Amino acid sequence: MRQIWRVARREVQGYFDHPTAYVLVVAFLLLALYVAFRVLYGSGSASLRPVFTLLPWLLAIFIPAMTMRSFAEERRTGTLEWLSAQPLTELQLLAGKFLGNLCFALAALAGTLPTAIGLLLVSKADPGIVVAQYVGAGLLAVQMVATGVWASSATRNQITAFILGVAVSWGLVFTGQDLVLTNLPPTVAAVVGSLSILSHFENVARGVIDLRDVLYFASTAALFSAMAYFMIARLRLSRRRGSYRRLRLGVLVIAAGVIVVNGLAARLRARLDLTSGNVFTLDDATVRVLHGLDDIVAIKLFASAGLPVEVQRTFRDVRDLLADFRDASRGRVRVSELRPDVSSDAQKEAASYGLRPMEFSVLRGDEFQVKRGWFGIALLYADRRKVYPVIQHTEDLEYRLISSIAALTAHRKPRVGFVTGFGLRTPFSYPTWRELLEERYQVTSFNIEGKTPASFSRDSADVLVVAGPRQTIDTAAVEKIRGYLDAGGPALLLVDGTDVNISQIARSLHTGLEPLLERHGVKLAPGLAFDLRSNERTTLGEGKVLPYVVPFPLWLRALPAGKHPMTAGLGSLTLGWASPLEIADTARVHPLWTTSEFGGRWRADDVPVAPGQPLRADTTHLAPQVVAVAVIPPPSSAGGKANGTHGAGRLVVVGDAEFLEDQFAKLNVQNLIFATNALDWLLQDEALIHIRSKDRRPPPLVFQSTLVRDLLTWGNLFGIPLLVALTGGVRVLRRRRQAARRWEGGTP
Repeated sequence: MRQIWRVARREVQGYFDHPTAYVLVVAFLLLALYVAFRVLYGSGSASLRPVFTLLPWLLAIFIPAMTMRSFAEERRTGTLEWLSAQPLTELQLLAGKFLGNLCFALAALAGTLPTAIGLLLVSKADPGIVVAQYVGAGLLAVQMVATGVWASSATRNQITAFILGVAVSWGLVFTGQDLVLTNLPPTVAAVVGSLSILSHFENVARGVIDLRDVLYFASTAALFSAMAYFMIARLRLSRRRGSYRRLRLGVLVIAAGVIVVNGLAARLRARLDLTSGNVFTLDDATVRVLHGLDDIVAIKLFASAGLPVEVQRTFRDVRDLLADFRDASRGRVRVSELRPDVSSDAQKEAASYGLRPMEFSVLRGDEFQVKRGWFGIALLYADRRKVYPVIQHTEDLEYRLISSIAALTAHRKPRVGFVTGFGLRTPFSYPTWRELLEERYQVTSFNIEGKTPASFSRDSADVLVVAGPRQTIDTAAVEKIRGYLDAGGPALLLVDGTDVNISQIARSLHTGLEPLLERHGVKLAPGLAFDLRSNERTTLGEGKVLPYVVPFPLWLRALPAGKHPMTAGLGSLTLGWASPLEIADTARVHPLWTTSEFGGRWRADDVPVAPGQPLRADTTHLAPQVVAVAVIPPPSSAGGKANGTHGAGRLVVVGDAEFLEDQFAKLNVQNLIFATNALDWLLQDEALIHIRSKDRRPPPLVFQSTLVRDLLTWGNLFGIPLLVALTGGVRVLRRRRQAARRWEGGTP
């Protein structure tokens, strides 16, 4: 081991004594950090994921340029033969070279750590994901250093070694691109895709250390190391001798073993979830629901054998999730996979559940072809069923499946009643949210306007939704709502103090609900809330040559006001033209969402409030603005569980009725999650809230001051590369002066 460390130390010292190494590190850091800050500020999200997505392409150039001299220079100068004459085996020499190059590569990656640490300090970025990303970067460096060392061992010329290393490294990266895989037969594409760097590195970069990915990087690094050992050892072996043939056969066996190991590893499911909320691990509430099943639930996964490449990664996640369901259910969940494209019986069964093949385009030769394939799920319980015709993503699949299982096995669906009339939103005003609600709830409407207004009570609705009246609700109708609340009924109130019409002109609005809100300790403040820092971006100039993206302060990215079941796990809520709320009863009313410290109010009336319009508001007095609250009943009314219902007079008030419309719900899926969480909290049925709130979207990036932003940006973008350059300059100059003094002293 001492010999290995001696070679490694000599290799590392050779890098730090040569100016070319510092030039490489500075160039790598400048490019990586430039991309980091460009994406950070462009997206407004606290995540380094885009940087790590680019990392394989960067390292595929940087590491071959770094390792090209490892053996090529030794062979060119003849020092390789001298090293072979030392009490040093080829394996020790190779291990030392590999370890030295790896240490230098990791030192270069360490130059990005200040950016990651700074991001964690100024935002709520997930530290577990950052750790996983650097673990993945380390595994990637191990593989690419092994590739570069092999390329250097295969030639005497450094340039040739660099070109060979780049070609192989880029080949391993590029084979994961759809452009390559879609031109291959499905079976071959699946094998080639499993050998690509991208499919494994991107999985680690999301925050999960999967045994399959670790095996991939370890096995491919072992393969290239074995090939490098073969290149070194063959210099002293005759090709006619059996030892040479055995060495060559061993390398071929290792190569075959890499393919076999990665093929068999597809069935392994050992993984370490480093995300702070364990978003890739079954939630405890999911496990409790599965443990409580009183009968068999069958889950049938219908998937074609030749799914397109872009679906293969989703397919892997779906199979893993269903296997976790099966293992956690103690035998109550039975999972089966069917191939409708192979079996006619499976195709007939899929058709009986209403599953139809989806169409997707693939590139074959020089043209696109339309193919058909199945990728859906059917849940069966007794004589009930729930079908997902197409699985497009897995971000909320755990919640969708477990909520469907809970609904299938439930005796009665809770009733959600929408109050309509007076310009109030109906369930059809929120198409996406309504679709989600109908999976778990019985959705009804009560029109309180007209000659024969509808009546409602705790017997007809378990929870009430009053969403955004555009007209003043008359006293009689308000009394109906008040009576429901006084009886202990829970309600979700979405109210606007300012209405924005289709022309995006703001006008003050009197809803008639103001006295009712004040009775519960909440006051609807006049004007619109804005936030100069935590807001959504919008594109202006669409259809023109150069459209551009600008922040829109009136589209808030509201932040959680504190710990609450409704907001747990959520990072932001997108609100459009929201009204601020004032809290009069701090004992009963708890804030849920607020703006950042750079929020304020604008008394906008009969003025345009469209994106691109100037914000004519006072921006000198900024403070957090509350935009959503939860109201708990006083102790005297806590007994509102009459007639077997589950409400206890709880209220959730949001100062915006548009945030559940598709325009905003599709912009931020957390809007839908929060609204559904609110219904569960109102019904005191919080089992599924934590599952639904598993948020894989990075939190917003909000700086407390311009100074903090500038320190993070310029301190990393220029400070770190400059520090590396200065360190290199000082070290190289000092070494040259020492060498000059030796020559002057007569000791060459």
